[in-house]
Amino acid sequence: MMKRRNTKSKDDVLEILKLKGTAMSHDMIENEIEGYNRATIYRILNRFCKDGIVHRIVGMNGKQYFAMCTTCKHEEHRHNHIHFQCNNCEKVECLEEEPVINLPKGYTFENFNSVVSGICQDCH
Repeated sequence: MMKRRNTKSKDDVLEILKLKGTAMSHDMIENEIEGYNRATIYRILNRFCKDGIVHRIVGMNGKQYFAMCTTCKHEEHRHNHIHFQCNNCEKVECLEEEPVINLPKGYTFENFNSVVSGICQDCH
């Protein structure tokens, strides 16, 4: 990871993601902090993705969500787990279990992205 300078805007976005503890869309983050334009927040989130601080999830609704990276077990930065999106509150959560992917002979697994939708335990 390239050394980047710390700024108040980066610290504010990171703090929101840590405090909420769940994946958040750009709009959700923008509603939590004031004083930063949309482009600044997008730039910060994209840089966090590139640096392995957060990972990007494309929800069932087509929105992008960003979640803190807490358990990277590989030298390469991967997030091969399933995400769950609530159809009621739209909350997106990382599910810990990695799925088993059986590929045909000669294929090499590199990455996996999946979102399952339903009703979360808070809305049930």
